[in-house]
Amino acid sequence: MTKTPSLSFIERFRHWYEYEKDCNRKILQMLRSVPPAAQSSPAFARAVGKLAHLVAARHMWLFRLGVVSDHPGNWFPATTLNELPSAIEAVEQRWTAYLASLGDADLAGNFQCSGGDGKRYEWRLLDLLTQVFGHAWYHRGQITMLVKDLGGAAVDTDYIFWDKPRVIG
Repeated sequence: MTKTPSLSFIERFRHWYEYEKDCNRKILQMLRSVPPAAQSSPAFARAVGKLAHLVAARHMWLFRLGVVSDHPGNWFPATTLNELPSAIEAVEQRWTAYLASLGDADLAGNFQCSGGDGKRYEWRLLDLLTQVFGHAWYHRGQITMLVKDLGGAAVDTDYIFWDKPRVIG
């Protein structure tokens, strides 16, 4: 068996975020593929809203981590399909820069933030980044199902098709 060099935790999160950025483009492509007649439906609004929520969540966590001073007004902002590309680009630039600033030792540390309930919370950064990454998978699956049900073209966003295995025989 050929051994491939292992990635450090922060290298892994940076790699996964490159995958997530690719998925964001695919989700936009899927949403744009929904027939115009279906784009006025509540299901389409839910699909767009779920992507807007992913962008807002990424932005909100940067705020809670003390990386940015601005934050979305809520976790579920009213956003149109036309507004999403620039919102995605802005949050991707911020997250890419943030992840570039971290080392593995940072991931072992804890951070504190205030929740929407007014309570203070402490969490290990490694666990938060794991949650944020998994949260995107969860909602991308929902969006894909809605797009397919609306007659749009679903695109596979599975990680294994992005980070393709090497052919060895």
